[in-house]
Amino acid sequence: MAPPRAVDRTLVPVQELHDAPLAPLTTFRLGGPAARLLTATTDAEVIAAVREADRSGTPLLVIGGGSNLVIGDKGFDGTALRVATKGFALSGTTLELAAGEVWTDAVARTVEAGLAGIECLAGIPGSAGATPIQNVGAYGQEVSSVVTEVVAYDRHTGESVTLPNEACAFAYRHSRFKAEPDRFVVLRVRFALEDAGGLSAPLRYPETARAMGVEQGDRVPLAEARETVLRLRAGKGMVLDPDDHDTWSAGSFFTNPILDGEAYTAFLARAEERLGADVTPPAFPAGEGRVKTSAAWLIDKAGFTKGYGTGSARISTKHTLALTNRGDATTEDLLMLAREVVDGVREAFGVTLVNEPVTVGVSL
Repeated sequence: MAPPRAVDRTLVPVQELHDAPLAPLTTFRLGGPAARLLTATTDAEVIAAVREADRSGTPLLVIGGGSNLVIGDKGFDGTALRVATKGFALSGTTLELAAGEVWTDAVARTVEAGLAGIECLAGIPGSAGATPIQNVGAYGQEVSSVVTEVVAYDRHTGESVTLPNEACAFAYRHSRFKAEPDRFVVLRVRFALEDAGGLSAPLRYPETARAMGVEQGDRVPLAEARETVLRLRAGKGMVLDPDDHDTWSAGSFFTNPILDGEAYTAFLARAEERLGADVTPPAFPAGEGRVKTSAAWLIDKAGFTKGYGTGSARISTKHTLALTNRGDATTEDLLMLAREVVDGVREAFGVTLVNEPVTVGVSL
């Protein structure tokens, strides 16, 4: 008889559950259970869990703050790995965050330290490790402008790697990590912030500047910038509140479409035909002869106004870009609403909206 095989204790994370509900780990509060749920609190535990899944051929779902996930009602037939690592290290203007750090808490701490660069990203739900994946941005700031390095586990090589900013292929709500979802697991993110004597980075977003009574490009006290952004986000249902179903969402469900010259010309013709010549759609330069327009504007002008819907999944009463769970929705309810919006916008304007959240076991 062969001797018993030694158990590698490095493969045993802090917590292991079976047939574990995943809905409570997402901001939508939707989705079925995982066959197995692991919670890792150190980088070593994250790596060990990923290696174990890869060696055994087990499907793996990595979960951070769950703010960008749409999980199917049938759940996930594999291993779900919840990254709950901690680590906030500030040295001068250099910040390193563990992937599991709560993003909005980290922003608050940098503001308290008097450092600028991510203050307008306050209130965004989720974990620090997700920010480079999505190239998180809001109110005139994107993490790609301050991320210097991302430390990740490379599932192809089986080693940890450090990717400098230029290797991350950042673009609008996109990155190399999003383009290769089965390759990298983010462990740590490093940022270069700015000491501007307690002032914010120059305000780039018109709404923020207006709300503060200053001009675009001006600097304001850091705390005031953060508080203003939090107030603006809360008014749109974009700050998590368990008692407010408008925040039972993934924030913006669709990305703003980026159109090439031909597509933009066709879009303008459709808009004029539908709305009249005196209506000008929002337009922002997007480089290389391309134009970015507003998904929220498209949704509203296609007839999907705030609060649209009669079932358990509806458009937010505060923001047309957020699809919400009113308390007892299913993922299929949400997807039916999303498909209705996509079809309606395409029919009205010839533009196809793309979902921003990652879908697991389902698709639009």
